[in-house]
Amino acid sequence: MLSFLYARQSGLDDPVRLRRAESTRRVLSLELNHNRDVDRIHGNGINTLDIEVIDGRYMLSGGSDGVIVIYDLENNSKKPQYTCKAICTVGRSSRHVHKFSVETVQWYPHDTGMFVSSSFDKTMKVWDTETLKPAEEFQFDGNVYCHHMSPVARKHSLVAVGTKDPKVQLCDLKSGSRIHILQGHRGEILSVRWSPRYDHILATASTDSRVHIWDVRRASGSLFTLDQHNGDKSKTSSEAVNTAHNGRVNGLCFTADGLHLLTTGTDDRMRLWNSATGENTLVNYGKVVNESRKGLKFTVSRGCSPEFVFVPCGSSVAVYGLHSGELITMLRGHYNNVDCCEFHPDYQELYSGGKDCNILAWVPVLRQPDIEDEETNSKRVKQSETFF
Repeated sequence: MLSFLYARQSGLDDPVRLRRAESTRRVLSLELNHNRDVDRIHGNGINTLDIEVIDGRYMLSGGSDGVIVIYDLENNSKKPQYTCKAICTVGRSSRHVHKFSVETVQWYPHDTGMFVSSSFDKTMKVWDTETLKPAEEFQFDGNVYCHHMSPVARKHSLVAVGTKDPKVQLCDLKSGSRIHILQGHRGEILSVRWSPRYDHILATASTDSRVHIWDVRRASGSLFTLDQHNGDKSKTSSEAVNTAHNGRVNGLCFTADGLHLLTTGTDDRMRLWNSATGENTLVNYGKVVNESRKGLKFTVSRGCSPEFVFVPCGSSVAVYGLHSGELITMLRGHYNNVDCCEFHPDYQELYSGGKDCNILAWVPVLRQPDIEDEETNSKRVKQSETFF
């Protein structure tokens, strides 16, 4: 730490290096924080979490009971032991509550005054945070598994929606209508993700074992389909051509820079792809146990070097090196299966939700004082004593 500070002070090093080194250290020291609780509101499993990026203060959760909760993550008491309070709840008593399981919740990327939820009751609702009433509601023919808004879009306000129908739906928040469908999949759409680099690039994953990359500006089909064998026909049968996994693909996550895309499948594999070319980078993560029948909500760190992947794995969260494929650690604390996790890039913290109805906070261990610091402090004390 001291060498980084000296190098930054003397101009020998980029200031970003210090920040990345400390962020990496903090992620590697994540552990369950027994001093921080999150209000237990949900009566059933927690399917989805989302932390807004404007202030990094408010977190959404959606559960199998149809309930949506907003938490305040800030420690207002300033005491070491505190509880993240639920400040708003769309509970069972509300006439606007989802009738069935909430599968995805997401804050509007540019303003905390709005958030979007989708559910197995075949609806997607756009909520006014102030009134906790839907400003808009979209109806679909089948269960809604997922939706996603672009984190960088300024020219459009499209929400990509994955349902039981093999067609990907694009809904426009400005007009309140479904304006386009993307055809190419043959099964249910379990995950959709916009690129954080380009506002027109969308990735979709399905039960047909395929992942399509789309340019939504084009009227024709997808740009390309991810192929786990990189086009090597000798390694695959004819029916498995252009498949990303040998099972349902139920998880997608772009890296923060948008250069790579991670996919998870029920073949117990996780794969890292070059998002520009669609090439499988062949990073071997080993067996990543995945029995989820729905979408798997996993996440990637931001601001670290190297970056890390956090994947729900049974009743634990597995932490992998993004480019090495190495299993770094298993975060154990839940009593039942973990269904979602969300990384907080401002503080390098992780929140996970599971079927045990708990949201757990994983927080970095505080850095111990450097030996040099202790020696310097003791010298200062001695000097002050001799002076007086």
